[in-house]
Amino acid sequence: MLVTSDETSDAIALSQLYRDRGDCENIFDELKNQWGWGGFVTQDLARTRLVARFTALVYGLWSVFMRLASPDVHREAKTSRPMLLNVLGRAARSGRETVLHLVSTHSMAPLIARALDSIHNYLRALRATAEQLGPGGMWEAILRAAFRHFLGGKPARPPPLVRNQWMLPLLPAPS
Repeated sequence: MLVTSDETSDAIALSQLYRDRGDCENIFDELKNQWGWGGFVTQDLARTRLVARFTALVYGLWSVFMRLASPDVHREAKTSRPMLLNVLGRAARSGRETVLHLVSTHSMAPLIARALDSIHNYLRALRATAEQLGPGGMWEAILRAAFRHFLGGKPARPPPLVRNQWMLPLLPAPS
């Protein structure tokens, strides 16, 4: 049963709002239980903040990497980390080129190989145009590719930057 004071939305819209809220809460649950953000044993606030920020950064980068591998689905760390951390690599250098040879010991090795190959092909194509994009443009292109499911073909607009912090709107901007 869903209880609300919102009289403007129908049952389907309200159900979707609750599903979206549940998806947001699942991310915090994942951070606490699978990424170690559940608590710290130190009483030093500065160290706690540092470790919490580092954990959030690694989680964010892992999420971008996994979205490049499968843009339509959120892959939790509980399943994606064991899949990709069982990949063994060897770098071979020849001339000015370094080739990375990867072998997976996971039972889903063909799926993992396709995902890594997809990421490799995208980054190789991006690198061909990297000189004209610049560092900010490359990062924007990677994020646009990783989150294309959410963008729905619309151009990605970065949030405003105020005093060196991204300001993310909590509510949609009025039209």
